[in-house]
Amino acid sequence: MTFDADSAVVDAVVPSPNFGERRGAVRPDMLILHYTGMREGDSPLARLTDPDSGVSAHYLVEEDGRILQMVPEGARAWHAGESYWQGERDINSRSIGIEIVNPGHRHGLRPYPPRQIQRLIELCRDCVERWAIAPQNVLAHSDVAPSRKEDPGELFPWDQLSRAGIGTVVDAPPMGGGRFLTIGDRGAPVTAWQTMLAGYGFELEATGTFDETTRLATIALQRHHRQTRVDGVADASTVGVLHRLLSLRAATR
Repeated sequence: MTFDADSAVVDAVVPSPNFGERRGAVRPDMLILHYTGMREGDSPLARLTDPDSGVSAHYLVEEDGRILQMVPEGARAWHAGESYWQGERDINSRSIGIEIVNPGHRHGLRPYPPRQIQRLIELCRDCVERWAIAPQNVLAHSDVAPSRKEDPGELFPWDQLSRAGIGTVVDAPPMGGGRFLTIGDRGAPVTAWQTMLAGYGFELEATGTFDETTRLATIALQRHHRQTRVDGVADASTVGVLHRLLSLRAATR
């Protein structure tokens, strides 16, 4: 299948056979960012266009900034896998997926090159403007699949995207002393923290026990919004970040 690029910033179209029809969603209202997480010398493009791989994305952004489109935006790419956000499980049907070339945690997570981020911003801005994607719906793969995924990771410059009008970033309160919640803790403060995480979008129950699901959701929140320490501990700084995110969302509704 051949098709014309949806965005003027695309350098080349390299069709992938791995796609289908969007289910129930008339138009995408989410943008999900990934890293490729592959060894040096392996080809992310080859994997994303291999009919036996079972994966794809709408776009791939190379380290040198080259942008390739593999799936038309009107189609459902296979990038999010088993995922969840704000009650929605079929994230693929609601989203545009962008893969960003980076070795990732398994093979040596490293800072994203400035040219790559510059071009990614161009692509993201074009997508969110054409599809009217709300800032709070520009998400990490780790946000929608915190038990499985870490990408695009704590070195991803969400602040640069936010300054360009893409996504939402709030200032994190300073880290310091005070009460914190961690694995194994129980009680009303844990219930409150779980309720906040679920209210923001993560899939978890307010059981009152700080379990592994709660820890992984806390890590995902930190990877996106409090990158200076990613430890899964709900310290005052992390709790403050989530309070600010929820307040910002309420103010913009």
